[in-house]
Amino acid sequence: MNSSQNLGLPSTVRKYDLVIFDLDGTLLDTAEGILSAVRFTVDHFHLRPIPEERIRNFIGPPIQYSFAKEYGVSTEVGNEYAAVFRDHYKDHDLMKATPYIGIVETLKELRAIGCRIAVATYKREDYAVRLLDHFDLLKLFDVVHGSDFAGKLKKTDIIQLCIDELGTTDKSKIIYVGDTDGDRSGAQEIGIDFLGVTYGFGFDEGDLIAGEKMMISTPTKTVDAII
Repeated sequence: MNSSQNLGLPSTVRKYDLVIFDLDGTLLDTAEGILSAVRFTVDHFHLRPIPEERIRNFIGPPIQYSFAKEYGVSTEVGNEYAAVFRDHYKDHDLMKATPYIGIVETLKELRAIGCRIAVATYKREDYAVRLLDHFDLLKLFDVVHGSDFAGKLKKTDIIQLCIDELGTTDKSKIIYVGDTDGDRSGAQEIGIDFLGVTYGFGFDEGDLIAGEKMMISTPTKTVDAII
């Protein structure tokens, strides 16, 4: 997917050439739709209810793995649950989402200083594109990559797809922005910097570890944190 041309300032005013974002819990608050589809799936298969303190763990990771972990079932059974989840989610719950306040301004500012911007998400790629387009955000990204239909890609694979497509070879010029340990480990495995956000589903201020940039509490702090 191509976006509008960057109208940027010289590269000397920024540290990173490529900023890659997670979607769920970083660009959009998608909790309502995801949890609605999870509850539908639980009812459909007559499974025991998921305690409220654990159900939010379904936001972010591949959904089949979350079902398999919660119910102690095989990957095959988890895939069966995930198929029902996805059918219901795409038809009824996908658009139950809200862009985080300040995210549009943040993306535009990153483009204004010459950054290229991408999305690397565990959400299925066609769902991610539909969501971003629905909220008029798609045009702000140079590349969007998500999970494959079988859900076999790892976060590292998805991040690497963005890097390869945009041809950024200097890893010191790339940073990944996300809200969970899965996002953090994906960036670490590839060898790029990571910026954690605490307004999403995973982190709070106490989750900063040595060597990381920082944790930010609002999208509007993104630019200051990475230039």
